[in-house]
Order: sequence, then C-alpha cells, then structure tokens
Amino acid sequence: MKLYYAPYTCSLSPHIVLRELGLPFELVRVDNKTKQTADGRDFRSINPKGYVAALLLENGQVLTEGPAIVQYLADLQPASGLAPQMGSWERVRLQEMLNFIASEIHAGAAPLFNGELPEEAKAYFREKLFTRFALLEAKLGQQDYLLGATFSVADAYLFTVVSWCKFFAIDVNRWQALSQYMRRVGSRPAVQAALRAEAVQA
Repeated sequence: MKLYYAPYTCSLSPHIVLRELGLPFELVRVDNKTKQTADGRDFRSINPKGYVAALLLENGQVLTEGPAIVQYLADLQPASGLAPQMGSWERVRLQEMLNFIASEIHAGAAPLFNGELPEEAKAYFREKLFTRFALLEAKLGQQDYLLGATFSVADAYLFTVVSWCKFFAIDVNRWQALSQYMRRVGSRPAVQAALRAEAVQA
C-alpha cells in the first residue's frame, strides 16, 4: 500500500493507524501547493479531489477520505480492536464520532488556516470550535478515549485535528481532560513513529 500524505494535514490519521496495525506501507509526500508527489506524479491523477489522504491499494484501487480509510484499515485486522465489528451498535457509535470530528472539528478548524480571513471571522470560528471542545471535554472527563477505555481510529483522527491548535494560538490546556487526552494519545509509540517519519520526510 502507498499512503499519499502531506505534513500537518489529516493524512496523519491513517498514517497513525497503519503504524498501530503494523501493516507494510510506503509513504509518498504530496506538495499541497504544486500537487506534485515526491515520486514525480501529478497527485490529481491519483486523487482528482487534489487533497490528501489517499491510499493506493495493492489491487490498484485508490481510497480517499480519512474516515473511510481508517475504517478500511482497521477492518483488515479486526482483532486489533481499532474499530468495533461491522454491523454492531458500537460501530455505529464509531461512525457517529468520526462524522462529528470531520464535520465539526476538522471542518470547523479549516477556515482558521486562511491567513486572509478577517479577525472577526476567525473569532467566530474559534468560539464555535470551543463549544465543540467543551463537548469533548465532558466526554473525556469520564473516559480515556472517545469510545471508552480503548484507543480507536477515532482517536487517531481527533488527535490529528486538535494538534492543529498550535497553528491558531489556541492553548488546549484550557480544557484539562482534552489536554490530558492529547498527551495520552501523543505518547503512543505508533503516534510518535508517524510524527518522526513525517518530520524526516517533510
């Protein structure tokens, strides 16, 4: 498998999951501005959407969209426990959480990357994001991970997008349980390995 990634983007999430599962894969860096891959291809020929992550499978199929990729990977090794069994109520809860992260945290933070956005607009998006963080704070004040006692693909995704707060001068320590959670997830060997690999290849 090949994972097409760019540093400091949501492609970190499937990268973490690949390392959690111990699956063999190749990292291929994508320049977000030029859309050129490190191996000299036009990334849009791989993913016409033009953004990472994209996972090239052994059969030639390309899978895009982080929440879909991480569930696909977890289902390759069901015993890993990174995703509940397909068809179970717990799996529906995972999908609920992945959708919340995608639509409310990921999409909610994305406008803050726009340097031309007026400060008044940025303040609006920050405050909306903070209401979502309050929901996470309440949940993580009662359990170690998003689905309960064990790490899942949802945690890889949330860790990835919350880590962007440093680019927005948002101090996650304002939310005690969330900040403890970020340290907990960030200390996992697979997370550390993914961060090191992307730093080296960036």
